[in-house]
Amino acid sequence: MSRRGENIRKRKDGRWEGRYYTQEPQTGYRSIHSVYARSYGEVKEKLSAAKLSAKNVFKEQNRQGNVCLHTVAEEWLIIIKNEKKYATYIKYRTVYEKYIRDKAGRVLFSELNTEVLAGIFQKEDQTTLSNSLQNSISCVLNQILNYAALYHHFTTIQYTHPKRRRENKMAEILSFDEQKKLFQYLYNEMDIYKLGIIICLSTGLRLGEICSLKWNDINLEEKIMHVNTTVQRMPVDGRDSKTALLEGEPKSIFSKREIPLSDELAQLIHVYYRTGGKYVINKNSPMEPRTYQNKFQRYLQSAGVKKTNFHTLRHTFATNCINGGVDIKSLSELLGHSDVKITLNRYVHPTVEIKRRHMNSLASIYGQFLGQQ
Repeated sequence: MSRRGENIRKRKDGRWEGRYYTQEPQTGYRSIHSVYARSYGEVKEKLSAAKLSAKNVFKEQNRQGNVCLHTVAEEWLIIIKNEKKYATYIKYRTVYEKYIRDKAGRVLFSELNTEVLAGIFQKEDQTTLSNSLQNSISCVLNQILNYAALYHHFTTIQYTHPKRRRENKMAEILSFDEQKKLFQYLYNEMDIYKLGIIICLSTGLRLGEICSLKWNDINLEEKIMHVNTTVQRMPVDGRDSKTALLEGEPKSIFSKREIPLSDELAQLIHVYYRTGGKYVINKNSPMEPRTYQNKFQRYLQSAGVKKTNFHTLRHTFATNCINGGVDIKSLSELLGHSDVKITLNRYVHPTVEIKRRHMNSLASIYGQFLGQQ
């Protein structure tokens, strides 16, 4: 049996074996090494000496730049796992493993510069990957490079992918007639699941936020809803199943917010208030987002509304707010955005009628110049 935390064990032949791990700087692969002795004390000394020797070799290779990017990236990912939200760690790890490791993982830092990185990433990425994904790749890659500069004292390198001309793609929203059909269907034989859809249309909650919403998050006396958590299915290491439903903090610090409830919505929630369990729409555990998405699709079909993504409810809420005269700053905070520009560019799509109303208002001002009433 091995001594706890020491990787030392007594073999059947009577000898003591000590094991230690090294990571090949030029390939990033881990290797197992062993030392042997006739006594525990002797093997412990040998093991300490071997570890120190391996560490000195790594330092020398590190000084010469003979360390590959993958070796440093694995160190950096361990730091991210310990310091950041698990969802952030999974996102960064996925981006690294899918888009960076195979292309640049074995490149030595002694050979690395901005031109080399440009040659590796810009050939096919320019035409095959979206701007958003390329931004994620740049973000992860530059964090690894910054870590290498700070802790391994390599020359600071920054990678910037060339920006493609961005096409402003309008977010899909439900038309007035589609909203009318959906509301009429939801209010007919109302249940807690239909109520969840109405809450999203009335507050702009994301799918993960409504699935993890608890009764404790709702204060009907003050008519305030607090957004404190979100839930998503993610890969999890060390479990039999490949993924698990994980509940955690929302997307960013700005996503933790409070949303005033309209009188009508507060009255509707009151009918179901604290019935069934801890969570609003799934009793004693968070709702599986995919299950609720599928339920939403069945609602659309039954209401005679075209198939669309759950996030369309959020887009529709934002657009309705703008068309109703809500100022951008207030809407940005209701949606949990960090910048009003996100609200303007992504969610606000005034209708033709709203634009016509603004134009008529402008015309009335000009008419006053001519003495018109």
